[in-house]
Amino acid sequence: MKKICTFWKQPQGMLVGALVLVIVSSFLAGLIHTSFYSVKIERIEFETDKGTLSALLYMPKGAGKDDPRPVIITTHGYLNTKEMQDAPAVEMSRRGYIVLAVDMYDHGDSRWAGDIAVGTQFSTFWLHSQFDAAKYVYNQDYTKKDTNGNAYVAVSGHSMGGFSSMVALYMDEMASLQTGYRMIHTGISVGSDFLYTGGIAPQEQFQAAFGSRTVGMIAAHYDEFFFNKSQQERTAAERSITGTVTFKDYPKTGSGKSFLGLDPAGANGEAGRFYNVESGELLANGQVARESQAGRRIIYTPRETHPWNHFSKTTTGYLIDFYRDAFAGVTSPNQSKVNLDSRNQIWWLKEAFNCVGLVGFMIMILALGRLLLRAPFLKNAVVAQPEIVKAPDTTAGHVISWAANILSPALPAIFFVALFTKNAVAMQPLLYGAYAVIAMCALWIVLAWVRNGQEDRSGVVNIAKSGVIVALFAVLLAIWLGKASSFIALGRIFNQPTTNQIAYWAVASGLIAALITVVVYYLDKKKKGTSFASYGIVLEPVVILASLVTAFITVILGYVVLWITQAVFTTDFRIWTLAVRTFKVEHVLTALRYLPFFFVFYFVNTIGVNASTRGLKKGGTTVAIALNCGPLIIWLLRQYGTLFVTGVAANPEQSLNAILLFALVPILGIAAVYARKFFEETGNVWLAAFINAILFTMISAANTAMFWNFL
Repeated sequence: MKKICTFWKQPQGMLVGALVLVIVSSFLAGLIHTSFYSVKIERIEFETDKGTLSALLYMPKGAGKDDPRPVIITTHGYLNTKEMQDAPAVEMSRRGYIVLAVDMYDHGDSRWAGDIAVGTQFSTFWLHSQFDAAKYVYNQDYTKKDTNGNAYVAVSGHSMGGFSSMVALYMDEMASLQTGYRMIHTGISVGSDFLYTGGIAPQEQFQAAFGSRTVGMIAAHYDEFFFNKSQQERTAAERSITGTVTFKDYPKTGSGKSFLGLDPAGANGEAGRFYNVESGELLANGQVARESQAGRRIIYTPRETHPWNHFSKTTTGYLIDFYRDAFAGVTSPNQSKVNLDSRNQIWWLKEAFNCVGLVGFMIMILALGRLLLRAPFLKNAVVAQPEIVKAPDTTAGHVISWAANILSPALPAIFFVALFTKNAVAMQPLLYGAYAVIAMCALWIVLAWVRNGQEDRSGVVNIAKSGVIVALFAVLLAIWLGKASSFIALGRIFNQPTTNQIAYWAVASGLIAALITVVVYYLDKKKKGTSFASYGIVLEPVVILASLVTAFITVILGYVVLWITQAVFTTDFRIWTLAVRTFKVEHVLTALRYLPFFFVFYFVNTIGVNASTRGLKKGGTTVAIALNCGPLIIWLLRQYGTLFVTGVAANPEQSLNAILLFALVPILGIAAVYARKFFEETGNVWLAAFINAILFTMISAANTAMFWNFL
């Protein structure tokens, strides 16, 4: 038994265990993904007049030219990819529908063909993606149509995908005035209302365009963005709230009641109920183009947040019920499972196995890195373990040490909104703090000269050196904060809006931690004989180069395994908003641009994690994880705990920025583990810093919106 335990702790044993986790979990996830091989899943790309759309085509066994079926086109929201539509894709294809899960333009593997001016990128991808996908699906021989050429196609999407679906319905209706047939039979949006569609037509005209179709909306009570009351509908207290992260009840708003065909000033609508609605006259160029038609409308209101919709049996159940009703009487006789109860869901098993695969992938990275250190040249990344940073032995030392350990991660969490948004006013406390450190360093040097300049010149020189080093880090922080608009600006080079935010925050976090570390070193650690070598900072070129090569090979091998499992099992590694997915060459080029910024963070982070926890005999890794992501977890708990209890979030104006933390927090936790484990293997910070920077930059770059064609 002891030999077995020893084997699993060795890098080769760890690698075997990780591969077993990856392969078994991917096989089981693939089994669920294909509904036990009753659905064929194909990755496809198709050209449109706007660019290239990438998609996953779910083709149930028997469906095709000889057995055309209703088709459901489903897509994701801003920043996400087609894989985020696993739940409806799995459940509806399992029930015999053909499903096309689409990457919107400039997301995932889809690409907008034309040039995009900075500032206009939000008016490209969602306006056209769903309608272009619908045009493609309409021309496929597997798509069921009636005798008049009207297709039985549904459009659905989450968030911006929901807006895209509503726009597709509108565009389809306007096109049908010329063609005489509809390409889209029904549609349901998830997590979106009519907020962004107003630039195309007023809500009344969208509703008119729905015509005789059955149309639904899923409007979560705790949606961070949409389904808000109008200013006129709000109470005085509600008008004082500056943001949108509040409790919502869309059927009781004027917009929701209008959608349900009710008087906006009259009685409230009821969630989960179909309403027979007169659509109203459809106008074209100010003239009546089509008379009013009778259709059905429904609103569902789960008690969920916006991103929660992705990961919800409740929302998925609503979608199943909606499609069963909207396609009643037109499904294929061979769809034997079309009436499966909406509570009968298996998609969550795929997500669970995907998560196990993600754990296996992360363990595999650790095992590969350790194993490669045995190879010629790469073993140069290993040096003798340095002396542990000396623990404080005085009350003052303990206070300084704990203050540093808390402030280093806490300040970036406290000011994360200010840093994400580059809010100059909100960043002022940090900026003034940097100025104060610079002033104190100057004062420290002057006082040392005045008091000891004649008697102890060497002492004054040492004080001056330490003061200059501390001041240098403070100056760097002050420049980064004071000239925020000059760094990582959205454009052709830095073309991922949210990665820009996170990268700016990461560098600021690294500079804050570095400043605190050098202050503590000169105030306390140096006096006890601690050298910079104790922090794992080795400046030998061969060590740095070997560490860099090892890191690149490790990450490349990890992604090779990902590509193989995706090709064989049609799955990747993910849990909710955190995903390790494949990418295109453009993603790699973009990641390389962001890599230096993230390296600054992970380099300093690795130093701080090990300086704080290497001396702990027990629970060092747990403490490292807590220090790395604990403050952000506290922020999230306060934000959403307040929302669920009071109906108003602690920071109601923080919608998207708060959601970005859902993936950032686990990444920071994993980075803490790598920081400690690779330091234990190498005796320095380089390999951990390189692997964390390369891996997590690649994960971020491949898993968000990227505007390929900025001017």
